[in-house]
Amino acid sequence: MKNDLAINGGPKTLNKNFEWPIFDDKEIRAISEITKSGNWGNPDCAGIVEEFEKDFAAYCGTKYALTCVNGSVALRLALIASGVKPGDEVIIPPYTFIATASIVLEANCVPVFVDIEADTYNIDPVEIEKAITSKTKAIIPVHFAGLSCNMDAIMKIAEKHNLTVIEDAAHAHGGEYQVKKLGSIGHAGCFSFQSSKNLTSGEGGMAITNDDQLYKMMNSLRNVGRVEGGQWYEHHYLGCNYRMTQLQAALLKEQFKRLDEQTKLRDENGRYLADLLGDINGISPLQRYIGETLHTYHIFIFRYDKSKFNNLPKKAFSEMLAAEGVPCFMGYPEPLYKQPLFQEKNFMCYAIPDEVSYKNVMCPVTEKACYEDAVWIFQNTMLGTKKDMEDIASAIRKIQVAMESD
Repeated sequence: MKNDLAINGGPKTLNKNFEWPIFDDKEIRAISEITKSGNWGNPDCAGIVEEFEKDFAAYCGTKYALTCVNGSVALRLALIASGVKPGDEVIIPPYTFIATASIVLEANCVPVFVDIEADTYNIDPVEIEKAITSKTKAIIPVHFAGLSCNMDAIMKIAEKHNLTVIEDAAHAHGGEYQVKKLGSIGHAGCFSFQSSKNLTSGEGGMAITNDDQLYKMMNSLRNVGRVEGGQWYEHHYLGCNYRMTQLQAALLKEQFKRLDEQTKLRDENGRYLADLLGDINGISPLQRYIGETLHTYHIFIFRYDKSKFNNLPKKAFSEMLAAEGVPCFMGYPEPLYKQPLFQEKNFMCYAIPDEVSYKNVMCPVTEKACYEDAVWIFQNTMLGTKKDMEDIASAIRKIQVAMESD
């Protein structure tokens, strides 16, 4: 049976190229029109950028939306604008992209890692409560893979302790929690438009908020410290040029028109695939929250139990599944606090107290996800057909049967 596996020369289970990004002549025309106009910059020629910001704010149900160069900068702007001071603590999960942590360091604050829930891989509100000290000033919950965090619990904790909540919604464009768009529930929400994201212009970012003062400060920080009504060479705050170009905004305006349809398809396929994989012994799709009304499935994640596959290591399983034609990956190799940045405290000029150490940090759920359990399937795969979802399940069963016959 092992000879039937694609990795050993057998036929692939899934023969399909899941293209990304998806575009047509509309995107090409939009870019062409901006190029021909010669008005590429921002803010001197910011028309289409402002149009996209207004459209995105209306879509999310917030007063403001503010574009910038990438999602990392969006988080950085929101955190600094919230008023944190050097040495303040910011609670984050360790199962996320490095930017969620590095922007905390860039704000001269201390990242405090809190473990995730085993069933969702999102930050655990129970562990958040345990980690709060007199120095805690903010929480950055990450809607990982597009799955909403438990925002009711998180907002109650934040209100109780007077903390700022900045939603990292880099995976969650169009996602909903209790019919509210993700990113609109906390004090600010931040998005990425990087190449792999569900809404993309290659690079780019967005911050949304309902808070007037937070918006004004973020707007100044992304525009070299300028303020509304001030002079061009008048700088009030320590900002930089983090502005988005018109070319990016033109792409995003067209891509944005596709978002709802694509999100609904990912959600439908995600539910269907979860049902299919839930019937396979040793495969456990992540659970959805009761309050979640729309999952964006930037990543479809399932937990892998090697004991049901003749103790086949996760890495070998992922390689076999990829060979079968399933676009997959074994996820983060280790928690963020295990990265050399934190283990060696390579913080350079940032004002992190000397007593801060990450040598003994231990988040057991995150470590199990990294080292043993988590397997990712990418978002463009979730734009396939029901037959594609069935083929993914068939590929996993094929591997399991081959391992059982060993």
